[in-house]
Amino acid sequence: MKLFLFLSFSALMLLEAFGNSHDDDKQTLLKFKSQVSEEKKVLLSSWNNSFPLCRWTGVTCGRKHKRVTGLNLGGFKLGGEISPFIGNLSFLISLDLNFNSFGGTIPQELGNLFRLQHLNMSFNFLGGGIPASLFNCSKLLEIDLFSNHLEQGLPWELGSLRKLVTVDLGKNNLKGKIPVSLGNLTSLIALSIPENNLEGEILDAIARLTQMVFFILGPNHFSGVFPPAIYNFSSLQYLDIYGNGFSGNLRPDFGNFLPNLRALYIGNNSLTGAIPSTLSNISTLQFLGMEYNSLTGSIPPSFSKIRYLRQLYLSGNSLGSFSGGDLEFLVALTNCTLLQSLDVSYNRLGGDLPASIANLSMNLRELTLQNNSISGSIPHDIGNLIGLQTFWLSENLLKGPIPASFGKLPELVEISVNTNGMSGEIPYSLGNITRLERLSLYNNSFEGIILQILEIMQISTLVSLSMSNNSLTGSLPEDVGRLENLGGLVLAHNKLSGKLPETLGKCLSMESLRLQGNSFEGIIPDISGLVGIKVADFSRNNLSGRIPEYLAHFSLLEYLNLSFNNFEGNVPTEGKFKNATIVSLQFLLVG
Repeated sequence: MKLFLFLSFSALMLLEAFGNSHDDDKQTLLKFKSQVSEEKKVLLSSWNNSFPLCRWTGVTCGRKHKRVTGLNLGGFKLGGEISPFIGNLSFLISLDLNFNSFGGTIPQELGNLFRLQHLNMSFNFLGGGIPASLFNCSKLLEIDLFSNHLEQGLPWELGSLRKLVTVDLGKNNLKGKIPVSLGNLTSLIALSIPENNLEGEILDAIARLTQMVFFILGPNHFSGVFPPAIYNFSSLQYLDIYGNGFSGNLRPDFGNFLPNLRALYIGNNSLTGAIPSTLSNISTLQFLGMEYNSLTGSIPPSFSKIRYLRQLYLSGNSLGSFSGGDLEFLVALTNCTLLQSLDVSYNRLGGDLPASIANLSMNLRELTLQNNSISGSIPHDIGNLIGLQTFWLSENLLKGPIPASFGKLPELVEISVNTNGMSGEIPYSLGNITRLERLSLYNNSFEGIILQILEIMQISTLVSLSMSNNSLTGSLPEDVGRLENLGGLVLAHNKLSGKLPETLGKCLSMESLRLQGNSFEGIIPDISGLVGIKVADFSRNNLSGRIPEYLAHFSLLEYLNLSFNNFEGNVPTEGKFKNATIVSLQFLLVG
């Protein structure tokens, strides 16, 4: 009798696995499809009763029992809501619905999927929090809910999923504090919770997560000192606490505890004290971001030992002393042959710019040293940095000319050396930089006839040209009309003269035109096509003729200054001219 009952029970189980349950899975998925938005159902056209279930789009079945074990609809851009019937897929191991547009909530019925190991619902519009039932899925290895609208807080029960390896809950507007129970997830390799509103200190219980490889906390509103628990993560490769309220000093022996780091992002906090020189002990380090803190002292020359260093961001601190000797690290960094980005702007660095910066990595793309007290001149061999795209040394104490070798940098997109004491003529060779978009030379003592920089006027990629407050002479070249992408032309307060070229009206992308404080004469040319202009300043010149009436109808115009010229006739009274806060007409000689 017992044998009979056992065989009957076994037959029943087999029937469930191989018989009707296969059809149940099919009906469950059809109900799932019924709640997908109508315009996207065509992507699931194979989901019908005349097509084998295990060949349906995105469906994976087990080899033996032919039950649905995987549902991968990532990137389909499906809309609608997730059907609660999905909880009937009792053999489901992997559920991937990322990069869709599902709204509503995460169904409570997911808690019935006791075999589930991988859950990815990132990049949707799901709300209502993380359902408590999800914590019944004790086999879960991965939870990825990045970029939804879950809000609420991190549930205490999250710590009950002891097998979890990766958790990504970033960009969900989560609130509250990290629960102590998170320290129970001792198998965790990756925890990512950036772009939320989480707060409080990072508890010591986190120190138990000794397998951690990726630890991403920023940006949030965490506070307290740099979390001591992190020093226990000897396997850590990626640490990101950017954009929080962490304070205090970093341990001097920092680099001895995290020997496997590849990326360290601790910028935009309130950290103080010196940069630990032991960071150079982390031979694997590639990306180092410590910007916008309150760090002091010197930049360790020992960084030269980090042979794989690619990005170094230290801007917005109080590094240096405004005196000589602060730039020794620049000489040392010539040993970092993989360096791509160097940003030490907005600090207190002083001393002469070393000529050896021309020997920095051939891979260097970004060199940003602005807003310091750096003196000396730009080395003539700067053209050796053939991969350079961004060169920012504005607001320093530099003197001397712009090296002609800039013309050898074919990848250069931006040159910014404004607000220094530089002088000399602007080299023709800048016209060889065919990808140049922004040239900022204002507030210096550059001189020469502007026609001599005719080549610059032929760089079709140029978006912004700013050379105000110099001593440039001559007239504005006709070739200015070639700059079809030019959004900003700023030549104010030079010694320019002559008539404004008619081709100025061909710069159809123009948004800001500042020509004040020169000696231009004649009429304003026809610029009626510049309908996107927001700022136009012709003041303090010798312009004459009638004020163009079409200026009154520039719908985006926010500021127009025609003061101190020799215009004739009546001032337009319509459109923008009715608004005295937009239009300035002081001391016009109107007949």
